[in-house]
Amino acid sequence: MLVSPALNPALREARFDGDTPLDPSGARAARTAAPHLPAADRYAAGASARCRATARELGLGAPDDLEVAPAGWQLGRWSGLRLDEVAATEPEAVAAWASDPGAAPHGGESLGELLDRVGAWLDAGAWDGGSGPPARGVVRLLAVVEPAVVRAAVTHALTLPPTAFWRLDTGPLTLTTLTGRPGRWNLATGRPLAPAGAARGEG
Repeated sequence: MLVSPALNPALREARFDGDTPLDPSGARAARTAAPHLPAADRYAAGASARCRATARELGLGAPDDLEVAPAGWQLGRWSGLRLDEVAATEPEAVAAWASDPGAAPHGGESLGELLDRVGAWLDAGAWDGGSGPPARGVVRLLAVVEPAVVRAAVTHALTLPPTAFWRLDTGPLTLTTLTGRPGRWNLATGRPLAPAGAARGEG
């Protein structure tokens, strides 16, 4: 089970990997969503401030006690910039990045590398990090991860072409559930964890 983080200033402004903490509105939305979170056997969070803060506000425990989930997309020198800013100064680089899964004009991680990294974590996590199925039935893992990680996990699990990544949207504080095993995943995606408006910090 994958949960996307609450909104923060960077997500509101559509900044590349702008890792800023949750603002009061985002923290409040996560606390509102907490009672709607399904139970799990293991809990994890990405390394970003917003993922770990969201996990804390959701009541998953102290960040240092959680397993480490994949970090967000590593976008090199574009990190912290807005898409419209980069598109205005580097239009050809942005076009290559959006059309070629192997392109990394920002000096960071290509889409293909992101998909491989998240896919490897997903397949390993299916068996509790071991080499075979769990000894006692299904192990439920719940991880708070960046939207790009959710989209990469879905792309990998359903063996979609890399270009499908760009057609997937992941809203704040939504639950995406993958069940099954490597090579045979089933998907339930985009379930809100709170009433309409709460995930956006309204009310």
